[in-house]
Amino acid sequence: MMRGKPGYEHLNEPLHISLKAELQVENIDARLIQARDLLLDLLTPMDESQDFYKKQQLRELVVLNGTLREEGSPMSGSVSPY
Repeated sequence: MMRGKPGYEHLNEPLHISLKAELQVENIDARLIQARDLLLDLLTPMDESQDFYKKQQLRELVVLNGTLREEGSPMSGSVSPY
């Protein structure tokens, strides 16, 4: 909806990340490489069984929905009592 409107010209460009650094010249390359490596780690998909943050978010969602069943409760598991 915002494409073509002033201030949103970047929406017509391919997805990218722009890094800017105001550091001493001798530190810039090392810090930009460090930032690139961190961003690659964040953008690389991981095995869902190892994704702590996704598990935490899903747990918070079921708490908000009121559908959390604690481990060991009689209603936990995939077997219906009916």
